[in-house]
Amino acid sequence: MHVMADRLTMQDPRAQYPSPPFPRQPQPRPGLTGKMDPIPDHGEQSYRGTGRLLGRKALITGGDSGIGRAAAIAYAREGADVAIAYLPEEDADAKEVMALIQAEGRRAVALSGDIQHEAWCQELVDRAAAGLGGLDILVVNAGRQQFRETLEALSSEDFDRTMKTNLYALYWITQAAMPHLPPGASVIATASVQAYHPSENLLDYATTKAGIVAYTKALAGQLIEKGIRANVVAPGPVWTALQPSGGQPEDKVENFGKNSDFGRPAQPVELAPVYVLLASQEASFINGEVYGVTGGKGIA
Repeated sequence: MHVMADRLTMQDPRAQYPSPPFPRQPQPRPGLTGKMDPIPDHGEQSYRGTGRLLGRKALITGGDSGIGRAAAIAYAREGADVAIAYLPEEDADAKEVMALIQAEGRRAVALSGDIQHEAWCQELVDRAAAGLGGLDILVVNAGRQQFRETLEALSSEDFDRTMKTNLYALYWITQAAMPHLPPGASVIATASVQAYHPSENLLDYATTKAGIVAYTKALAGQLIEKGIRANVVAPGPVWTALQPSGGQPEDKVENFGKNSDFGRPAQPVELAPVYVLLASQEASFINGEVYGVTGGKGIA
């Protein structure tokens, strides 16, 4: 793992983390962090908390790996109890995250299931709230990304699975969470630069990410009437298990992030501060916004 001795020390950001080319490393979907080379930095050793979420209770979907894992680690180190939702195949990664949350003296709840199913979305929210003793941060982050080079190669089954994982689940989970969220709570959705600059081989994925932006902006207008904020984070290329497990062709994984202004992809920990800000009371006047963390490509 490439870990800086102190990620807060001033340094050239272009050289702060690994740059491509990366080794070829295909693995079956949904992919495991431990099989990646280099292993991503989710903040396991590098994120330091300051108590900004003390006593808060967070549910993070896709919290076993990638951006969700980075958010889970950061939230625990900022003082929050954390529930993570993940697929059964991701249990090995989830166990690592649970241990990291518990190491901070925080309550950890593991929720294994498939968010393509409405009944499970309802159940995972209820179980998270019961296990945490409430719920006041909701991060809907889990996503499905499978490249298809042509429209003809994109099957109805592919399209349906991507829609249900990325968009339907956002609707089902936020709806289920409403009875639990008090005034002051925060909802954060993960979109993508793909919502603004879609790649031709990610047609279904990009469509859902644009939908996440529109849905969350509309939701924000409703929820603020209850004193709840809703915002979006739109990342660019981030080094996660989503990429080598079918999210990108192998040749693009080898050069993943090369076209960013930094010549490298982001590490998940570099997204964590944005998720902490939007969850915290310091973001008390931020609602219906999209925060781009794109490596310089922008969201306009």
